[in-house]
Amino acid sequence: MVPLVIKLNYINYPFMKVKILLAAVAGVFLLYLPACVKSNAVELGGGGCDTTNVSYSLQIVPILQDNCYVCHKGPGASSGVDFSNYGAFKGWAESGYVAGNITAAPGYTPMPYGLPPLSTCEINTILAWIHQGTPNN
Repeated sequence: MVPLVIKLNYINYPFMKVKILLAAVAGVFLLYLPACVKSNAVELGGGGCDTTNVSYSLQIVPILQDNCYVCHKGPGASSGVDFSNYGAFKGWAESGYVAGNITAAPGYTPMPYGLPPLSTCEINTILAWIHQGTPNN
């Protein structure tokens, strides 16, 4: 039996380099992927941002007071979006409206409107509270 010989030439050699490089990059990515899991959310948030067991009264309300109540509180709330009590805010949070706006998702108006965005920790705290079932605690 005659052995099969694959001849490398200047045409296909650069493509092999690219394939090897892509395989190496994918391998490195797969090694670091397990570090990006929900159980590591505190480390990913950085700076002591604790998103476990988020409290509406202790964590969410202060974010709303500092960033949202100027426009979204009471009967004259902007666009009729009232965050002045748990029931009202819960409804907006569960509808996806809050998450879409604070993350500036496509199709949503970035909030707070005309001001700097919420910090990463504030966004992660609100999102965690939503994912935890919007508890009234």
